[in-house]
Amino acid sequence: MLEILKAILLGIVEGITEWLPISSTGHMILVEEFIKFNASDEFMEMFRVVIQLGAILAVVLLYFHKLNPFSLKKSKQEKKDTMSIWYKVVIGVIPAGVLGVLFDDWFDEHFYNYIMVAVMLIVYGVLFIMIENGNKGKEPKINNFNNLSYKTAFLIGLIQVLSLMPGTSRSGVTILGAILLGASRHIAAEYSFFLSIPIMFGASALKLIKFGINFTGIEIAVLLTGMAVAFVVSVIAIKFLMSYIKRNDFKAFGWYRIVLGILVVGYFIFSK
Repeated sequence: MLEILKAILLGIVEGITEWLPISSTGHMILVEEFIKFNASDEFMEMFRVVIQLGAILAVVLLYFHKLNPFSLKKSKQEKKDTMSIWYKVVIGVIPAGVLGVLFDDWFDEHFYNYIMVAVMLIVYGVLFIMIENGNKGKEPKINNFNNLSYKTAFLIGLIQVLSLMPGTSRSGVTILGAILLGASRHIAAEYSFFLSIPIMFGASALKLIKFGINFTGIEIAVLLTGMAVAFVVSVIAIKFLMSYIKRNDFKAFGWYRIVLGILVVGYFIFSK
């Protein structure tokens, strides 16, 4: 029962931090300092990735109609526009997909530590503030997916490769890149969500293949619980973010990242 409660807490953390641009890795490192699972390192490595399946299903649910090119409620042109979104997602996924397969484990092995995570939290926190200040008063050029060119989609995908560095935040770096390239906050956030669908499914599949399917009963319960909680919390987090950015910019998240990065460094320095 205690392991299930731990899975619930990590599911909550994953559901919130996967979509808000504040780094799920940074939060997981902190949470796992206080919550120790009675599980192997291999299982925990797999758990951190596969729990994201619950989070990604929230995107599928919330945007099912928008992303469904076969909907009978859509006109021929609307179906064509939906397929165009998917083509741009595929284009944007290629860089991170290729490099992620080749170097994801290497980056985790060499950079999954509190120092690097804290640095990335602070660096991208500062960038959020600087970019929002620089864009103040400017009108975005890309306000819908029809305005998002394939070239821009690919460039955003290239920028997303930076998220291989732990602590960066996949959603955070994707949103920053999209805004820099002229996208509105709304389109930047949605494109970030859509890019996550194939990336997270692919990453989860790779981890499951690597780990195998030899789960114990408690491991299955922990994994399913974490995914279910991450799904429910993700629905709430995504709705909150899309509502928030209608009236606000991303600077609050930038300041939050800076404070969290400082806390991460402070905790590990003074706890030794």
